[in-house]
Amino acid sequence: MLLELLQKGYGKAMGLNCAEKMLYGANWAYNLQLPPQALKIASGFGGGMGAGAACGVVTGACMVLSTLYVKRNGKEEGTKIRALCKEFIDAFAAETGSYDCSGVKPKYFEPETQCDKVIYIGAEILDKIVAREGLGC
Repeated sequence: MLLELLQKGYGKAMGLNCAEKMLYGANWAYNLQLPPQALKIASGFGGGMGAGAACGVVTGACMVLSTLYVKRNGKEEGTKIRALCKEFIDAFAAETGSYDCSGVKPKYFEPETQCDKVIYIGAEILDKIVAREGLGC
């Protein structure tokens, strides 16, 4: 689903960052029906929020999981969404060695493809979770 879409080049022509590729791509792949205004929320999360903190692939994936599996809010429904986000983060860190951009980018960034390799890793993990959990709300 998402992995295949991204591997075909989704987001390249739009100049999307890693977090945007995860959210915009998932919006299309999983039919989230998020409006353009909502998609802009991912913009500030690329490059570890510009500070090398949590990788945009991770923050984007958590936005997707929240969209899919929270009906009202995380405080009331926190157990499931926290578990799913933790599952994603743990799998991502196990695969890449970190969940922070400052730990991931030096290993995966390439000038021509930028962070595509790490985005594909995240998309594959997210696809597995979504396949198991269904399309949620």
